Amino acid sequence: MFGLANLLTATNLCCGIISVIFTFSGRLDLAALFLLLSVFADFFDGFTSRLTKTSGDLGKQLDSLADMVSFGVAPGVFMMVMIILGVDYSPIIDLKLTNSVADTQKYFVFNQIMAWFASLSYDVNNSFQASIKFLPFTALFIPFFSMFRLAKFNIDNRQSDKFIGVPTPMSTFFFSFFPLYFWYQKENWGHQNEFIYGLFDCYTLAVICVLFSMTMIAPLPLIALKFKSFNWKDNVYRYLLVIISLISIPVFFIWSIPIIVILYLILSIIEHNQSKKHEIQS
Repeated sequence: MFGLANLLTATNLCCGIISVIFTFSGRLDLAALFLLLSVFADFFDGFTSRLTKTSGDLGKQLDSLADMVSFGVAPGVFMMVMIILGVDYSPIIDLKLTNSVADTQKYFVFNQIMAWFASLSYDVNNSFQASIKFLPFTALFIPFFSMFRLAKFNIDNRQSDKFIGVPTPMSTFFFSFFPLYFWYQKENWGHQNEFIYGLFDCYTLAVICVLFSMTMIAPLPLIALKFKSFNWKDNVYRYLLVIISLISIPVFFIWSIPIIVILYLILSIIEHNQSKKHEIQS
């Protein structure tokens, strides 16, 4: 029961819980960091179980339960907070209106979360007026579709060597771009270009949450990073994904996240088309 693979699965779960705590405390950087740690723990628990030949029904169930928290609830919570922030960035854009620039930047996320709770629960009149205070709940499409994605994966025998639909760790990896970018740019948020303001608008984020969440249950054949062997010919697209990803991270930093996700989708489409051609020829 307490083998190495299952302990890594438990690490995945604990990192997801810690991420939720840091999100509500306003530390989006640490929240995203712990979710990325969950992604690594999830990858290595599967790798370890295959390497040690200890995979079984218990590990499969534990993995889904942990993933539901780390790759369903946790990203849903921090995207909910990102939509809350997207309602009103004025406190950090127009810092001349504040007495302490440092405090405004430091506590902006936490203060906005508290303002949203005040409006939602106590009908306090602030920037979260009328129906917009319900907009952050659109982020709950992430755990909603994650639940169906994980349940479907457990009973779908076709997903032994590839995924059908975007896997929940990749979805979480994609959504982590938004809190990370905002956190490391918040001191300079008043000097972003119009594309960034549009991308981080509350309505844009709500639409992204809904649309990208739906890809988790879409019939998309995608690469699974499961190496049954390590030769180049059998894993060419997996190796390309890993190599290009490792190069893009130091070059593009946070922007490498959407680049890697787009690359993953493109390579998956190419790999699927190549496989179909080989099947037709044979």
